Amino acid sequence: MHIYGTKTRKTAIEVTDFLRRNDKMAGLLPAAMRMASLQADCANALPSMFSNCDVLSFEDARLVLATPSSAVAAKLKQQVPKLQAALQKKGWQIVDIKLKVQVTRSIAPVVHTRQLVLPATATSAFEQLGSALAPTEQNAGLIAAIKAMAARRR
Repeated sequence: MHIYGTKTRKTAIEVTDFLRRNDKMAGLLPAAMRMASLQADCANALPSMFSNCDVLSFEDARLVLATPSSAVAAKLKQQVPKLQAALQKKGWQIVDIKLKVQVTRSIAPVVHTRQLVLPATATSAFEQLGSALAPTEQNAGLIAAIKAMAARRR
């Protein structure tokens, strides 16, 4: 199940659990389930194009979809008749489909860097290489870099 604004199943389940447990919010659960079902049906109708889109609203037989960019909206607009026909086959009474571009601030992915671990034999091989190179002006920078790297790895 996918609820607008969430991208992980865990979050969607937590939302529905909250709605079930809260007496005042329990009335929203059928609407949330209906929107999640509509979202899934749209994704099944256009799997490649609908991955970044969301259902914003479905009222009075009018479906409003959120797209992340105008380029996606232009491509999706060409597929609106196909999407509408597929949804009508599933039983959704849709007269009109509107697209809204909603640019969201993208969250930078967390990059996990690893520290390179060299075995002791590799470190000693670099030290030997630094000692074996001729001490010329051209090799001075390379020799200094190899010795500094070997010192950091020890």
